[in-house]
Amino acid sequence: MKRLGIIELGPLRVATTLGLKSGTESKRHIEEVSMTLRDVRIVKLPPMRVVSALGFGKEPETQAWTLIKDYAAQVGIDLAAEGTRTFGFDNPSPSPGSENYGYELWLPVGPEVEASEPLEIKEIPGGTYAVTRFTGLSNIGRVWKELVAWFEDSPYTCPSNCYQCLEEQHQPAERDPEKWIFDLYLPIAE
Repeated sequence: MKRLGIIELGPLRVATTLGLKSGTESKRHIEEVSMTLRDVRIVKLPPMRVVSALGFGKEPETQAWTLIKDYAAQVGIDLAAEGTRTFGFDNPSPSPGSENYGYELWLPVGPEVEASEPLEIKEIPGGTYAVTRFTGLSNIGRVWKELVAWFEDSPYTCPSNCYQCLEEQHQPAERDPEKWIFDLYLPIAE
């Protein structure tokens, strides 16, 4: 049996599931998952209009972040203000044998906001995601693997229009990467 709790956060509807299956094997499985991913919740992101920045090279996250940070300062967006969010992902993903890859960073904005090259405005469809939170940049690879393992054992499937996996960092002003708090978003369908 699963219990579903729904929390409304402005335009976001957050549904949290608690697995309460009976049987020894199901109970063991839930304990294993809870040991590796203490908090997997189901989140529906609404459609977003975003400013998109793309970095490419050995440290593309820094390039994309610098573009977004400079843009936000120019247009008066406080990246440290409560409610301001950024979402990022590899684009293109790392290739074997190359140190270079890309990273795209999104800053959700209102309809009145404009951008010029190298930034661009994108309309992003909403979607349903399995989300987990963790602290420390050095943990990102391990937590992604754990979230994928949770998904593979979950009742969810890949969405037919399989949208982007996302990384949301919650403390843009924090300088120590091991104090950064992240939410990882894995697209899902029921």
